[in-house]
Amino acid sequence: MASRTWLSVLALFLVALRVSEGREYTVGGGKDGAWTVPSNSSSGILKQWAESSRFQIGDHLVFKYNKDNDSVLQVTENDYNTCITSSPIASYNDGNSVVKLEKSGPHYFISGEKDACEKGEKVIVVVLSPRAPIAGDGPAFSPSGDGPALSPSSPAVPPSSSAPPQALMVVFNAGFALVLAGLMMVLF
Repeated sequence: MASRTWLSVLALFLVALRVSEGREYTVGGGKDGAWTVPSNSSSGILKQWAESSRFQIGDHLVFKYNKDNDSVLQVTENDYNTCITSSPIASYNDGNSVVKLEKSGPHYFISGEKDACEKGEKVIVVVLSPRAPIAGDGPAFSPSGDGPALSPSSPAVPPSSSAPPQALMVVFNAGFALVLAGLMMVLF
């Protein structure tokens, strides 16, 4: 009996660990990425890649480039727009730089080479905010007669009509964990 419980807890822990991991995105897409000066035919490739991806807090960006003649700078919006390389928020120069996305909002990246930035080697990555809890997700509080009743400060946000792919993976992983736990209990 104790071994069944232990295995069930272990299975649920492993699934929870998998769900909490962020995804890894190679900047520009593909195996080798595209952190380089775009050619005339691919001038919007970094913008198209960033706009077609859904970044969330905890995800990682992987920049692959030739470290002998390039680097990556995380900069402010103004520095992004004007390709100013002198005062970055963060600087990466190892040729295979991994950046963890730790807050929502736009993140601005440019080449450490001003000329390359001016030719289009730059990208804006927009990180989505965590989904706000829906009314009814938390514990319900009922006011007692001892104090004033609390009213919500803002209306509840209605749930999105289409779940993002990552939310579907969470549901899939949770369902898989339950099936796996059930099988383990039957087998052991």
